[in-house]
Amino acid sequence: MNWFGKKKAAAPSTTSSGSRGGGGGTKSNPGATIVKLKESISSQEKREAHTERKIALLVKEAKDKMAAGDKKAALYAMKRKKLHESELDKIQNVKMTLETQVLNLESAAQNAETFSAMNAGKNAMKTIRDDMGIEKVDDLMDDIREEMEMANEISDAIAQPVDPIAADEDELLAELEQMGADDLEAELLAAPHAKNETLLPAVPDSKLKVDKEEAEEMRKLEAELAGL
Repeated sequence: MNWFGKKKAAAPSTTSSGSRGGGGGTKSNPGATIVKLKESISSQEKREAHTERKIALLVKEAKDKMAAGDKKAALYAMKRKKLHESELDKIQNVKMTLETQVLNLESAAQNAETFSAMNAGKNAMKTIRDDMGIEKVDDLMDDIREEMEMANEISDAIAQPVDPIAADEDELLAELEQMGADDLEAELLAAPHAKNETLLPAVPDSKLKVDKEEAEEMRKLEAELAGL
C-alpha cells in the first residue's frame, strides 16, 4: 500500500537523443533559419556602424592630442583605433559569412520546393496512371466500341419499315411470276387459232346451202343407180 500518494510521472526529457554529440537534432525550418540569419546580419551591421563611429572618434582624438602636444595620448588613441579596425574586419567577415549562408539557404530552399513540386507532379501522374492502367483503357475502348455497335444496331432496327406482309414477299413474288407464266402460255396457245381464223376466207352462207343440196342430190342419184 502506498502511503505517500501516487508516484509522479517522470517529466519528459526536452533534450532529443539526436541532439547530443553535435549531431543532427530536430529538423529546422529553412524559412525560420533564413529569418534568424538575416537578424544576425542586421545585428552585425549595427556593430559595424558603431565600430566605424568609434574609429572616426579615435582618429579625431589622436589628431587633437597630437595638436595639443600630447604625443603619448595620441599614440594611445591610435592603438585603440587599431583594435577597433581589427574588430571591424572580423565583423565584416562574419557578415559576409552570414550573407553567404542566406544566399545558399535560400537557393537550397528554392531547390527543395522545386523538388517537392516535381515529386508531387510525378506522384500525381503515377496515381492517375495507376487509376487508369493500360488494361483499363483497353477495356474502356472495347466497351465504347461495343456500345457504338449496339447503338448502330438499334438505329438500324428502328429505321426498318413496319410491314405485316413483308415476311410473305417471296411467296407473293413467286405467285406473281407464276401468274405471268400462265398468262404467257395462254397467249401462246391462243395465237395459232387467231392466226387461222384470220387466214381462212369468209364463205357466204348461201354457198354452203347450195353445196349441201347438191351433195344431197348426188347421194339420191347414187342410190337410184344402185337400185337399177
